[in-house]
Amino acid sequence: MTISCQLHEARRLEALNKLNLLDTPPSEAFDRITRMAARLFNLPIAAVSLTDADRQWFKSRVGVEHTSIPRQGAPCGEVADGSHILVVPDLLQDEFFRDTPLAASGIRYYAGAPLTTVDGHCLGAMCVLGTEPRETTQAELDMLSDLAAMVMAQIEMQHALGRIDPLSGLPNRNQFIEDFQDMQRDRPADEQRLAVLINLATPDQLAHAARALNPSFLDEMVVDAAAWIRAEAGARRKVYHVAANQFALISEAGVEMADYLPALEEKMEHAISVSKLRFVITPSIGVAPFDVGTADGLSVLRQAQNAAHDAIDSATRVAVYSAMEDGLYRRRFNLLNDFAAALISRDQLRLVYQPRIDIASGECIGAEALLRWNHPTLGPIGPGEFIPLIERSGLAQATTAWVLSRALRQQQAWRAAGLRLQLSLNVSAANLLEPDLADRVVAELEQYGLPPECLELEITESAIMEQPAKATAMLEALAGTGVHLAIDDFGTGYSSLSYLQRMPANVVKIDQSFILGLEDDYRQQGLVRTMIAMSQDLGHRVVAEGVERGDVLAFLRSAGCDEAQGYLFARPLEVEAFGIWCRESSGWGDAVAASVPRRDPRALCSLARPKASLAASRRRHQAR
Repeated sequence: MTISCQLHEARRLEALNKLNLLDTPPSEAFDRITRMAARLFNLPIAAVSLTDADRQWFKSRVGVEHTSIPRQGAPCGEVADGSHILVVPDLLQDEFFRDTPLAASGIRYYAGAPLTTVDGHCLGAMCVLGTEPRETTQAELDMLSDLAAMVMAQIEMQHALGRIDPLSGLPNRNQFIEDFQDMQRDRPADEQRLAVLINLATPDQLAHAARALNPSFLDEMVVDAAAWIRAEAGARRKVYHVAANQFALISEAGVEMADYLPALEEKMEHAISVSKLRFVITPSIGVAPFDVGTADGLSVLRQAQNAAHDAIDSATRVAVYSAMEDGLYRRRFNLLNDFAAALISRDQLRLVYQPRIDIASGECIGAEALLRWNHPTLGPIGPGEFIPLIERSGLAQATTAWVLSRALRQQQAWRAAGLRLQLSLNVSAANLLEPDLADRVVAELEQYGLPPECLELEITESAIMEQPAKATAMLEALAGTGVHLAIDDFGTGYSSLSYLQRMPANVVKIDQSFILGLEDDYRQQGLVRTMIAMSQDLGHRVVAEGVERGDVLAFLRSAGCDEAQGYLFARPLEVEAFGIWCRESSGWGDAVAASVPRRDPRALCSLARPKASLAASRRRHQAR
């Protein structure tokens, strides 16, 4: 073969491989054309035959059991070499084909029309075959050429219209789903396969790279990854580009998970070690087993994506789909979706209230408003489950607005009934980024005719540190309105002396993780004493959360802690129960120390604070 012929063949094979047709499952779109050819020629055999380097592979076939034959001596190979129609009336009478395996198998007649791309590369032939010699009319030749053109139109349509990713040149998710359906139809129903998904980077990593580097960086990453994955998968394994930075493939039948996973882990380890991007991106692999015949392509792909996400935090960066983890994730997603409806419903959300006790006097001087959710079908959903979801979503602002309005309405009702206490509620990180938060808080207070000091907003340290500059500016604006501020869950975030000194907070709430078990842990007692003293030296009132034992309360009093909150006094109470608790409780002085004088019961649950002009508070806020 001359150099020119070798170059032509290399380019022809490149064009064929780029179309990703070889070794793909059968497709009904091609099978219809093949069946039509067999009927029109009234012959038992027809095929869409693609000419590979050393074989003829049948993308579609009628009357043929095997999927490929050797290229050498095959008439379709001659069609590909010459890019022209080939008709052999009788293979046994043809000097070139009489001794070939095809003739030996009983085939006597062959006619094939070339499958030629717009660039002039012949991929193979649309062919018909018979077991008896026959002649071919011009009309039949024209018909065969038309059928070949239909095959090429289908190939080019699949490649151009929503089937091939233009960047990687790999079949995309649409093609994955179509091939998956073809496999479901073709393969045994009890066969198990593995779907493998390679995720190149996390969304945050892609976002950082896009901001720091040229767009071509991400393109090059995808192209390089596509080439590596194709090389690792091998020529006979189809790779799909299913998302911007995700690739997928289906394992061969009979692959055992126990053997497959170590191989994947080894490939991943090697790929990371040699990658120039190993310090910039975190690739991961997810594996989802499925049963052919009963699985859904999109569901399998989603399961593999979930596994790849779980693999980000694993040591090997490879993980197998977990139905339990998937169930939890889908529950979280559904809860978040359902919560939007809960915000506008009349009976799903409510507030409960937990008392805050002044340790020195034993009086209830405040209450924390806590959100509760009764789902219409799932029943009560714990706040530890749904609150973190809400705080990380676009519903955070609407939720805080709902809580603020309901809490202040209740505060108004309590004050009208003679019950005066400070009401605290939680604010999320998303709320601190709202430019009009302070204005809306003041507007709500004015709507209910309440002074700003009757409200305390609790903010966690971690929420402040997500965007410290903006958060601190908003806290200063809130403090300027006269509303009190509390640092919630103190000790679990980014505590520092300079941080506490700068914060315009009135209260520090020590997280319950430091309080539970305090009675038996002397080192923990020393730490809590230090936290109390440090916070008070910086001008903050200190509240201990999670107080459940009398001896812990006694320790907190000896350590000089100002307030306590926890099950020792009361669990979070419904509105009516909270009112009854306040009326019936006789103070907690005896529980702290017998020497503490009992207050007048009429003073119980009252909070004597100087009244401030709300209008003056608003003027101070606007001046800032």
